[in-house]
Amino acid sequence: MDQGDLVVIRTWANSRGRQEVRAPIVVAKPVKADGAKGGRKANRSNPQSKSTMEKYKRRKPAPNQIKEELLSEEVFYLLDWHQPSTAEEIPNQAKSQGEIPNRWEWVEPSVWNTKMLTTLERGVKGGKWFSLIDKVWKMQNLRSAFKRVKANRGAAGIDKQSIENYESNLEENLQWLSQQLEWGTYQSKPIRRCHIEKPGRKHETRPIGIATVRDRVVQTALRNVIEPILENQFAEKSYGFRPRRSAKDALREVRNSIDQGECQVLDADIQSFFDEMDHEILIGKISEHISDSRIIDLIKMFMEAEIDDAGTRHTPTKGTPQGAVISPMLANLYLNELDWLLASEGSEMIRYADDFVVMCDKAKQAEQARDQIEEWCEQNKLKFHPDKTVLTEVTGKQGIDFLGYHIRKNGRHWISNKSTKKFRDNIRPLTRRTSGESLETTIEKLNPKLRGFYEYFKHANKYGLKGLDGWVRMRLRSINRKRVGRKGKGHGLDHHRYPNAYFANLGLFSLEEAKRLKL
Repeated sequence: MDQGDLVVIRTWANSRGRQEVRAPIVVAKPVKADGAKGGRKANRSNPQSKSTMEKYKRRKPAPNQIKEELLSEEVFYLLDWHQPSTAEEIPNQAKSQGEIPNRWEWVEPSVWNTKMLTTLERGVKGGKWFSLIDKVWKMQNLRSAFKRVKANRGAAGIDKQSIENYESNLEENLQWLSQQLEWGTYQSKPIRRCHIEKPGRKHETRPIGIATVRDRVVQTALRNVIEPILENQFAEKSYGFRPRRSAKDALREVRNSIDQGECQVLDADIQSFFDEMDHEILIGKISEHISDSRIIDLIKMFMEAEIDDAGTRHTPTKGTPQGAVISPMLANLYLNELDWLLASEGSEMIRYADDFVVMCDKAKQAEQARDQIEEWCEQNKLKFHPDKTVLTEVTGKQGIDFLGYHIRKNGRHWISNKSTKKFRDNIRPLTRRTSGESLETTIEKLNPKLRGFYEYFKHANKYGLKGLDGWVRMRLRSINRKRVGRKGKGHGLDHHRYPNAYFANLGLFSLEEAKRLKL
């Protein structure tokens, strides 16, 4: 339609019927996409931003590869993208509006309606989203955010306000929070830092940041708004803390790569990744996709929130607190460029947060990948750990440890030694011989940990599970032995005094039995 053409404008004149008015077109203005606050870009189908795609072009997947991805568990919703040759291809390739929610059904519906999701898939002009802050302070979004915060439970922050206390006056609290966000007067409170002991490492602790309930609600509402935008940029082989993805998906991908002959594996390590992320670089990566200055300022506020460590306060200049709601999402964004860089060079990097391996056919390719990772870390102000980075050829006699499993060739995998040690370190405090609790109470406390451990490691071979079962029963026999005046660990005749059936009758969860029953 050109300037000067006539267009028919139909209007309704009360009950007399339809009237037509013919008027010349003076100028044709581009239509803005609903919800995007910006024009749609007709030829954008690849989730990578223009700047990134100029550096790293994504390879078009083979049809059978797409089919396999669609059939894979928990990963089917993230399809491979390809660049159409013409703008006219897009209407045929894009998902219909009725199908889009199936792919994005995990998003917050009060924020992401069908029109916005359509825009998300087609892309916005310039690849950047504007005017998103009003969706953060939306009351429906804040209510949904609180439900998630409540489901995750968690301790009180620096203000000592519990979730239950916040909920007792929920509507008023959320309404006030919404107004503060709208007026621009919202200020985050300091983060309470606590230290938890690392399993199996005495005198070593991991710092965890605990934000206040109100701040966790705002962070969750913020994540509800920006996560789909960032999720649309992430590489296929990134699995950590992403919707409908899990550590088991990453393990399955490693297993498949080894079966296909990619047995030269680079296990790389980045020192203190969450503590070393550069704020300026991270904000730059966010700004490639989001241009709402108030959203950017809100993210900055959370990254620069004061840390209260046993009364001593400081303002961080880098890193993001472990335990913060938005930290995993920001970590994935920070490493996303590295994912695409290695993929563009033909290396397959399988990543779960900051834990990743690079699968290669040849040792030389793995060495080149190591050099690329080291160079990229230097450019992005991260510290590459050369001592903990190992190149291993996976065979039937040697393998790699990844996400708690030890993996070797020919489909062999079992619980890693490190995971076994962590398991025992977690069980020991509950099974001390000096415990004054009844055996029934001890077993009641043990069972949730045993079930959780089995849920993750149920794909390991039965012999490792059987050994851990025996070790747990030995600890319980030692408790009974102590109570009748005998010293030492449970052994020998204790197996006859307290057979396996004795503990089964008390309700002890058995890892081996669960494996046999395929629970």
